[in-house]
Amino acid sequence: MSLFIGVDSGTQSTKVIVLDFETKQVLAEARASYDLIEGLPPGHLEQHPKDWIAALEIALSAVLERVDRSQVRGIGVSGQQHGFVPLDTEGDVIRPAKLWCDTSTVEECEILNSALGGEKEAIQKLGNRILPGFTAPKVLWLKKHEPENFAKLRHILLPHDYLNFYLTGHYFMEYGDASGTALMDVRSRQWSKEIIDLIDPSIANYLPELKSSQEPAGTLQQSVAEKFGLSSDVIVSAGGGDNMMGAIGTGNVSKGVVTASFGTSGTIYAFNEEPVVDPNGEIAAFCDSTCGFLPLLCTMNVTTVTEHTRELFELGLEELSCLVEEVPAGSDGLMMLPYFEGERTPSVPDGSGVLLGMNRHTMTKGHLARAAMEGVTLGMNYGLLRLKTLGVEPTEVRLTGGGAKSAIWRQIISDVFGLPVVAMEEDEGAALGAALQAVWCEGSLKGKKTGIREIAEGIVAVDESTRCVPDMERHAFYEKWQSLQKDLSIAMRDVFKKHRKLVT
Repeated sequence: MSLFIGVDSGTQSTKVIVLDFETKQVLAEARASYDLIEGLPPGHLEQHPKDWIAALEIALSAVLERVDRSQVRGIGVSGQQHGFVPLDTEGDVIRPAKLWCDTSTVEECEILNSALGGEKEAIQKLGNRILPGFTAPKVLWLKKHEPENFAKLRHILLPHDYLNFYLTGHYFMEYGDASGTALMDVRSRQWSKEIIDLIDPSIANYLPELKSSQEPAGTLQQSVAEKFGLSSDVIVSAGGGDNMMGAIGTGNVSKGVVTASFGTSGTIYAFNEEPVVDPNGEIAAFCDSTCGFLPLLCTMNVTTVTEHTRELFELGLEELSCLVEEVPAGSDGLMMLPYFEGERTPSVPDGSGVLLGMNRHTMTKGHLARAAMEGVTLGMNYGLLRLKTLGVEPTEVRLTGGGAKSAIWRQIISDVFGLPVVAMEEDEGAALGAALQAVWCEGSLKGKKTGIREIAEGIVAVDESTRCVPDMERHAFYEKWQSLQKDLSIAMRDVFKKHRKLVT
């Protein structure tokens, strides 16, 4: 028996799985939830890192009760990307972490992009635009708005790095998650002195040395090992961002496969052997956590939109699906622009939700529910279309996240994308990917030559019962519907800015 633990620390909860690599089976799963900090101004989304640790301890203890913990050989950690965890000299958290979905740093993004010569120059120098979700503007925000806390800053970590720090006592950052900070040049895989100096030259000393995703973050520190009854020889792999780990966990480690995560936020990404830099900056030019690259779209509004709709009408999940099935494609003319939390792709940080086509016929639960599902799916397809223009040629889309569990939503996705879609047997793709990376890391330390692709192929599996193929007539309609949603988005952008000034 060879047991490897995968941890996925997300926006709403931390999930932990235990994989027996010999039998290729997930033996145990557990999760523990936490909340955002309440009462913050609009655009500010923060969490206490101590809540991530508490959730990790609860979920890890739960799974270890159901397996032989003496057989645990490695742990891998996946975490929500871009979050800023500021630590002082002693490694204590200075203030709550600003998260990937925090959009309070619009002004800081404008300052940094302008100082680099504009967005096009930023892309040329970093490979990416500097967006409100990224880490770099959060660090500048701290310097501008909380100078007393900035003066205490001595270590900058991302959420998954902070969990690695808790487990190992080491400050560590790998290329994949680091590529989402806007502090790193993704082509050279080096910290960018130019952007660092624009924020504050001192932070060059606060960033960990960048490491390969194949290297371990360390082994369990003694206090943690004793707490959980594990050996202090247990390897903690580099880990990575949730999208990087989700790629491994869905077998997205070779060309042709595209992963689409329909969770709180939405991501679409594909493996590539070379960096894919979008001159328009709409697709993020990330590194992955297997020493390759992961061109990626991120949209901030997916199941949060459908859940708000479901809760508004006090519907169960099955009731929601039934209502959606009763309404035709296009919701009889009702279109939703689903920018509930602003939007990252396309970049509309001032955005809010918009309904077009409301009348006495479409003002129903079913129409609003279908418009919500269609609206966020069209938003995701916006990114898939951009990936295609950059040379990504998908043959199949593998689905993860809560949206993938709905049969009617899977069919809508297939019809909008015009591609076969299928969900995974193990839905916790990021946690599974983290466990598989730990297998890879432990094997590499022992001199084994098995690559991550071979390791994933032996375990990752799709659930064929969930496969959907597109209805090409509906797909042809959705191509036109997509164009209209894009027109609506563009037409509303100046209005969004005026609206935000009036209400903030």
